Amino acid sequence: MADSGADQGYKKYDSYYLAVDPEQDDKATEIKLCNFSRPHMRAFHFSWWCFFIAFFIWFAIAPLLGEIQDTIGLTKQQIWTSNIVGVGGTIFMRFAMGPACDKFGSRVLFAILLCCCSIPTSLTGIINSPLTLTILRLFIGFVGATFVPCQYWTSRMFAKNVVGTANALVGGWGNLGGGVTQLVVGSALFPLFKYFYNDGERTTERIAELAWRSVNVVPAVVGFMTGVAVYCFSDDAPKGQYKELKKYGVMPEVSAAASFRDGAFNINTWLLFIQYACCFGVELTMNNAAALYFREEFGQNTESAAAIASIFGWMNLFARGFGGFLSDKFNARMGMKGRLLIHTICLAAEGGMVLIFANSNSLVFAIILMVFFSIFVQAAEGTSYGIVPYVDPPNTGSISGIVGAGGNTGAVAFGMGFRQLDYKQAFYLMGFSIIGSSVLSIFIFIKGCSSLLCGGTDEAVGSEKIATLEVPEVPAEAPVKPAASATAAPAPYLAESDDDESIEC
Repeated sequence: MADSGADQGYKKYDSYYLAVDPEQDDKATEIKLCNFSRPHMRAFHFSWWCFFIAFFIWFAIAPLLGEIQDTIGLTKQQIWTSNIVGVGGTIFMRFAMGPACDKFGSRVLFAILLCCCSIPTSLTGIINSPLTLTILRLFIGFVGATFVPCQYWTSRMFAKNVVGTANALVGGWGNLGGGVTQLVVGSALFPLFKYFYNDGERTTERIAELAWRSVNVVPAVVGFMTGVAVYCFSDDAPKGQYKELKKYGVMPEVSAAASFRDGAFNINTWLLFIQYACCFGVELTMNNAAALYFREEFGQNTESAAAIASIFGWMNLFARGFGGFLSDKFNARMGMKGRLLIHTICLAAEGGMVLIFANSNSLVFAIILMVFFSIFVQAAEGTSYGIVPYVDPPNTGSISGIVGAGGNTGAVAFGMGFRQLDYKQAFYLMGFSIIGSSVLSIFIFIKGCSSLLCGGTDEAVGSEKIATLEVPEVPAEAPVKPAASATAAPAPYLAESDDDESIEC
């Protein structure tokens, strides 16, 4: 365990399992993936798990849309209207979540969103018209705003030398829920529920209808339980809960309006907003479109199409985290210029892969292309949030919310394209838009940081030049001591190293 340094006023813990930087409010300067201790790693694991479950709730209905279409007679336009509303309703919520994170912290917001959005998810069975489908997906879609507390929490817990990796890992593992949902709901739970409803007398159509009307109770229950757990068993910040930190004067009261204003008046926020629309917006669109695409264009049944579509999401297992890792790596070598460079490369490659994917006529070739397309999408998301914490650190929550809303805005825009155009034209629109967004990196100028073309010098913060990502053995005994107000002698919280970043497996 690392000592947190000299007495800095009230804090819940007087020592931590991870090395920390007192100059950055006891944020961790390393990541130990197999550790679940409070506060840092508990927040890390709850961040990605809550976001994962949010996707489980959010897109549980996506692999079932073909069955719903057959039951109530939906048109392509009506399906895409529900898709657009499902991701569009989250835009306002993400804007609101940013300043709310600065004021209340991630833990409380996670609990509220997961518990509340589990309710409409459980009501999927009441859908009987295009209108009820659209309204239900609107309220379910609010859970997509959990992305903001997900990214804010790790930015609050981890120092700048590893925050890119931390943000990318929790975001990527959370996004993995999109692919897992396709597989679990579409290819596992749906056939299982059909088996239970098959009594030998019902028609195939009736069995399928009963299955899709009841299967989403499973993600709803899991989501509600997760919301309760995150509220009870985690911390808002390294030093404890926001309520206590404000009570003892360690943390000032935050004006949500002022936080949002400062974040919104920064031009870099909106450039990243557009770029994030062209990576996370693409992922959300594919979560809605992939199963239908393979069902309609390649003649796959619901179970097979859902399994193939899930591959896109499964790349989140490593790709987004790898993007964040590369962002930290390039930052260590070249400063912010390095982060912007790898970010631009990922976006440009993503756009190119979309254009190639649009012209694939072979099922096998299309799946292979989708894998590489997905890798670049996820990596670009990781590099995006390797930049966000630097834009204006005091207003990270608001900026995270605005940039995150860009993802949903992109999904709405691309969804409109898929609603009105055929698949090939829609993919062309998507690909050229992504390539165009990559050019915007040359206009990003962050105070105290180098730029992509104009150079500049990066200001070092604390121990920013050293990063550690470690996957250790889980310790047999490692109790966390309760808080104590006594002054502790400062321990060397970070050792000098020739490497700027290391991974131990």
